[in-house]
Amino acid sequence: MTAYKSDFLNTLESRGFIHQLSDAEALDAKAAAGAITAYVGFDATAPSLHIGNLLSIMMLRWLQKSGHRPIALMGGGTSKIGDPSGKDTARSLLTEQQIAANIASIRTVFSRFLDFKAGALMADNAEWLDRLPYIPFLREVGRHFTINRMLTFDSVKLRLEREQPLTFLEFNYMILQAYDFVELYKRHGCVLQMGGSDQWGNIVNGIELGRRMLDVQLFALTTPLLTTASGAKMGKTESGAVWLNADMMSPYDYWQFWRNTEDADVVRLLKLFTELPLPEIGRLAVLKGQEINEAKKILATEATALLHGRAAAEEAERTARTTFEAGGIAAALPSFEIPRRELERGFGVLTAFVKSGLVASSSEARRQIKGGGLKVNDKTVTDERMLLTPNDFTAEGVIKLSLGKKRHLLLKSS
Repeated sequence: MTAYKSDFLNTLESRGFIHQLSDAEALDAKAAAGAITAYVGFDATAPSLHIGNLLSIMMLRWLQKSGHRPIALMGGGTSKIGDPSGKDTARSLLTEQQIAANIASIRTVFSRFLDFKAGALMADNAEWLDRLPYIPFLREVGRHFTINRMLTFDSVKLRLEREQPLTFLEFNYMILQAYDFVELYKRHGCVLQMGGSDQWGNIVNGIELGRRMLDVQLFALTTPLLTTASGAKMGKTESGAVWLNADMMSPYDYWQFWRNTEDADVVRLLKLFTELPLPEIGRLAVLKGQEINEAKKILATEATALLHGRAAAEEAERTARTTFEAGGIAAALPSFEIPRRELERGFGVLTAFVKSGLVASSSEARRQIKGGGLKVNDKTVTDERMLLTPNDFTAEGVIKLSLGKKRHLLLKSS
């Protein structure tokens, strides 16, 4: 482990955030000498960010807690193109109205992690990208990029190697991202761009552009690829992505995601996604066997508290305890409604599980039934033609639907 002079880089290094870092010595000296400004870019291609973005958000949080200034840059401009990194096909083009709605929806997440009253900024690159005149931009910025070098970056090279088309629109993305870095330096003195490891090439482009256009030294810092101990990409569940907005993933489901962490990942995730002191994490690291479940609950509660607040995290923990340890039906479990008149006619169990979101399709529901994976009120479903009726309501006035041992929803009538 490298011993840095600055609290910021020391914190990131000790907690496992750093994968690549350009000119570490110079950046460390700059951060130790006084406050620096750094940014992470987020494209607004969905109404919510997901757990893959959370690593970068946590870096911005530690940056501010270390006395520096973070910028969360929304890609109001670049979202009109779409980052080709890691994609086999072009993203669907969004309208300006869709992008604006996504940014408005995402904004609340940053307020949980950053203190805007204390200097954190949220910017939108549409402010400058939408106003760029094409020919002057080509002359002033485009001349600093060679096709030869652009073809060596993974976002381009991998797409071409797989013989998948890469549009001229997407090809411009890396130029615009590089220009963002230059523009943020001019506007806010921003000297560091952070992001995932797949963004290294794009960030380095910005460093080079800053040197050529402004004769300044800029810096890059990327995080490791977020994978589980078993090698799977982290952030996917049976029902899809782990979203950060509460209206797309409830605090309870978010808590459960962390609670279901693999044993070998607990310590690493405590360092990355909570603010527990390292000595305390060290004490949790020695837990073995069933005791490690206590560390998982702490991880789930602390991670959920950062995003949704302490009250929501503790409520999710109580709900889980009631559901799993006390064997009851917790009122705070996620729920959905079906009109009572439809239940009175008899509502197909396959349709109910699809509507709940526990399974994606009727065929998946059938496969789960064959494997004994679906339950209604804790009883295994064996007949795919089963109908749910008002007679299935429990004393609490709900029908509990379960997928496996860890995912539950309550069906209510309206």
